Amino acid sequence: MGLAQYAIVPVQDEWGVLHDGNVNGKYATKESAFESAVAAASLALRQGHEVHVSVPGRKAGENALGS
Repeated sequence: MGLAQYAIVPVQDEWGVLHDGNVNGKYATKESAFESAVAAASLALRQGHEVHVSVPGRKAGENALGS
């Protein structure tokens, strides 16, 4: 099977999930984008894919949820 990669990325003042070159969804918090990515990653895992999920760390002045 292949590799399924999901990356949480900033989209203006929100967050999105980068997968296969496309940014999907707009989420108010980094955590909600992560939860969406993990749900998709879980399906890919069940299909036999290797899965990578990446989330950027907190920047100075940013709260834990990335908002």
